[in-house]
Amino acid sequence: MTGGNAFPPAGDALSPNPNLDIMIEEGSQNSEQLLEDDGNDLDIEGSDLGIDSNDLDLEGNDLDIDGNELEIESEGLEIEGNDLESDNKQILDSESNDHEHDRDDRTVVDAQHTSSGDRYPPPVVGMEFESYDDAYNYYNCYAKELGFAIRVKSSWTKRNSKEKRGAVLCCNCEGFKTIKEANSRRKETRTGCLAMIRLRLVESNRWRIDEVKLEHNHLFDPERAQNSKSHKKMEAGSKRKVEPAVDVEVRTIKLYRTSVLDSVGYGSSNSNEGEISNHVDRTKRLKLKKGDAQVIYNFFSRVQLTDPNFVYLMDLNDEGYLRNVFWIDSRSRAAYSIFGDVVAFDTTYLSNKYEIPLIAFVGVNHHGQSVLLGCGLLADETFETYVWLFRAWLTCMLGRPPQTIITGQCKVMQSAIAEVFPRAHHRLCLSHVVQSILEKLDELLDSEAFQMALNKTVYDSIKVDEFEMAWEGMIQRFGIADYEWLRALYEDRERWAPVYSKDTFFAGMSTFQKGESMIPIFDGCVHQQTSLKEFFDMYELVLQKKRQKEALDDLETRDSSPILNTQSSYELQISKIYTNEIFRKFQEEVMMMSCCFSITQVHTNGPVVTYIIKERQGEGSLTNVRNIEVMYDKAGVEVRCICSCFNFNGYLCRHALCILNYNGIEDIPFQYILLRWRKDFKRLYVPDLGSNSFDITNPVQWFDHLYKRAMQVVGEGMISQDHYMVAWQAFKESLNKVRLVADKHV
Repeated sequence: MTGGNAFPPAGDALSPNPNLDIMIEEGSQNSEQLLEDDGNDLDIEGSDLGIDSNDLDLEGNDLDIDGNELEIESEGLEIEGNDLESDNKQILDSESNDHEHDRDDRTVVDAQHTSSGDRYPPPVVGMEFESYDDAYNYYNCYAKELGFAIRVKSSWTKRNSKEKRGAVLCCNCEGFKTIKEANSRRKETRTGCLAMIRLRLVESNRWRIDEVKLEHNHLFDPERAQNSKSHKKMEAGSKRKVEPAVDVEVRTIKLYRTSVLDSVGYGSSNSNEGEISNHVDRTKRLKLKKGDAQVIYNFFSRVQLTDPNFVYLMDLNDEGYLRNVFWIDSRSRAAYSIFGDVVAFDTTYLSNKYEIPLIAFVGVNHHGQSVLLGCGLLADETFETYVWLFRAWLTCMLGRPPQTIITGQCKVMQSAIAEVFPRAHHRLCLSHVVQSILEKLDELLDSEAFQMALNKTVYDSIKVDEFEMAWEGMIQRFGIADYEWLRALYEDRERWAPVYSKDTFFAGMSTFQKGESMIPIFDGCVHQQTSLKEFFDMYELVLQKKRQKEALDDLETRDSSPILNTQSSYELQISKIYTNEIFRKFQEEVMMMSCCFSITQVHTNGPVVTYIIKERQGEGSLTNVRNIEVMYDKAGVEVRCICSCFNFNGYLCRHALCILNYNGIEDIPFQYILLRWRKDFKRLYVPDLGSNSFDITNPVQWFDHLYKRAMQVVGEGMISQDHYMVAWQAFKESLNKVRLVADKHV
């Protein structure tokens, strides 16, 4: 729920266009308006379009469309411009809609009072969904619960991109037979029912209900509705899901937001909780103590006053009680646009049963520091809850998923990630896996000997067969082959063992070094007994300290010159480009080049050459030597080492540097210098402007759009005093120009 964000009725959005009148007779009393950003044409797809002659007239308000072309698709019917081909200019009614209700009843039924299960609340104007599919699934599930079927009456798409912009979903008994259909033997199933909802895309990936009609003029028949196309489609979809035990209704995301929330829906914070009806399942709502609801409300309200791009979403259960909460500020949204390639889901506080059920989305910035990318409070750790949370977060990130996701060991979360982020690389936090093994076997084994064997197996194996042989030898040596949980962990090894993730980018978050572990974002501030009030009291202070640390590191990086330890051209090159912290890590690789010797060419395939480098293990070691395989493509100046340091950490390893040097390459190729580590990379703490779907008629979007653009100037103006003076002058000139425009209309 985004606080004060409210959208005007669609009917007020557009002015009539004298060149073209449009009428969709089976639509609502209001117009189905959609503004095309650049004056592009509009596609309208629908099963029932009433079109009279060459003039298209819209009931209610008129629809203004820039341009003279309108394309209407309905079972092969295509109308462009004002040229309409139809026999005798009759009203066209598509035959594509199945007659799924063979009833002639005309009894008016109020949908608000007929739901026995009441699992899906009736639709209301203002409900918002994160996608069109979610809106359709919600209305379909609501219809199934009452006992009627639905269909898509009409929908609108942007012609150039085929992006869906709006739709009307109606009861399947809407309308009547056409003249041609009236002579058929099929029984009349339509009753002219007016029940419908109208949806409109209000942002790049958010859908809003603009109009609702709940009353039906026929009786419901749940058994007959069960055989309808819309409900059969639902059942077919559930069969294709990964987990057949969870039906499609449970999977349907309830990420909708209404303008009015029941006051008791904010949890169980009052002393009258025991008076609430016993049928309410308390396990399905957020565990709040007295005063916690007010704490959440006060925090969200206060932050929104200073950060207009702060967003929070609330998930309510069927009884109206608060289940889950998600929030993210503008700086986190901006950080994701830069550092969103790798994200860790920190469930430390949730899995360890802290007082607050907190989950954090964490990335890594250009200094290698953790950066917050969103927070949530969860009622439970079920599949449905994680799906809601991930989709809520993805919605705030403009639908752009991360490349790599790192989590703890949780099968339910793993299933939810596969559902919401099917293309992302999901990996388990290696340090958590190793620690869990050590903790479970600590009392049974010689901990020091076993830990050395485990570390050698996990961290030192550079090939798959090496890892698997070492693992087998380890479990046989310590007699732990019969532990079921250890076998299950080994079967899932591709998600955590480094040798299986060499093609996955981790940006240094993989913790593939011995002894390293991911530190929780609120480490040292949130403890087992920290209350929700205490957490929100220190939340902004923690983030402020992290951002001050980042700002200080930015200044240090900008104003200082790192000390060079070698004569390597690579060290000098990167010292001028990367932030100090990342440079120091890279510098260690440059210094370790002295441990590599005896480069041997072992295979050639056109421009691709394979080398073997001998590397000494440990200082002054002459006996502990290992062979490292490195491939080099002379044509593309590409180098790939079997240790995969670049994918794991984001910079080249000593082995790759040796091969570049061996082939006379004096500078590191540009593809191995990542933008995310550069010291001159300016961070602008405003969300990515990516989407072009801007509604110029919407005052709320006016503010949002202008704010984002203005903050870009602010970000650039903070670089130096000269930048500040130029930005300030630009603001003054812009303000004077805007005032002159206003004066003309006084």
